[in-house]
Amino acid sequence: MRVVLPLTFGVFLLVLWEALVRIYEVPLFVLPGPLAIAQSLWIDGPELLSALSVTLRVTVAALVLAAVTGAGIAFALAQWPLAERTFFPYAVFLQVTPIVTVAPFIIIWVDNIFVVLLILAWMAAVFPIISNTLLGLKSADHNLRDLFRLYGATRWQTVTRLLAPSALPYFLGGLRISGGLALIGTVVAEMVAGTSGTGSGLASRLLEASYRLEIARALACFVLLSATGFVLYLLLDALSHRLLRHWHESARSES
Repeated sequence: MRVVLPLTFGVFLLVLWEALVRIYEVPLFVLPGPLAIAQSLWIDGPELLSALSVTLRVTVAALVLAAVTGAGIAFALAQWPLAERTFFPYAVFLQVTPIVTVAPFIIIWVDNIFVVLLILAWMAAVFPIISNTLLGLKSADHNLRDLFRLYGATRWQTVTRLLAPSALPYFLGGLRISGGLALIGTVVAEMVAGTSGTGSGLASRLLEASYRLEIARALACFVLLSATGFVLYLLLDALSHRLLRHWHESARSES
């Protein structure tokens, strides 16, 4: 039932959409129907998938980099409260700064376009991991902290056996959020950077198609990007469930 209802509703919307564009004879350059978009996906599929692979490489690289650096920064801030008070506002500043305002400077300062896209996507993705992981580290049971201290546990033992397990669900929650943000950051970065040619990403192909009023092709790019974001979320959600299912209530309740 969980799958049937959304699929049924989605099919109904697609049929209604196709019927309306045919009844009102809406031009293809204004709003093509689902069949025209599907035809564009079939014809241009290899080229669009090749462009998608470029976007996906940047997205995955940015997500991995955000996961590693975000968790590292969160652990450092949790260990030294003075560092948290000093540097966390800058992490917030990084999050609330629109990528499009930073992109022109990064493009000037960095020659490699892949690195430009990676930096901008990382900026979009890193804050949820820092914030969530830091919250998880600070949420560790204070009684257990006192117990570890009472038994003379080293800082490394406290981190690996108490703080890290406590922060893991929060980190994975941030990772699920950052997966979508990494893709959004990559797409925005590709559009702002104005990449084009055979090695460009899917967002650039979407812009090119829209400039040429090839709306069916542009919507085909949109469908692929949306599907990629959805699949990325499902993969990260499955990873979270696999890591937490045997011991954390949030995953055990879903089983």
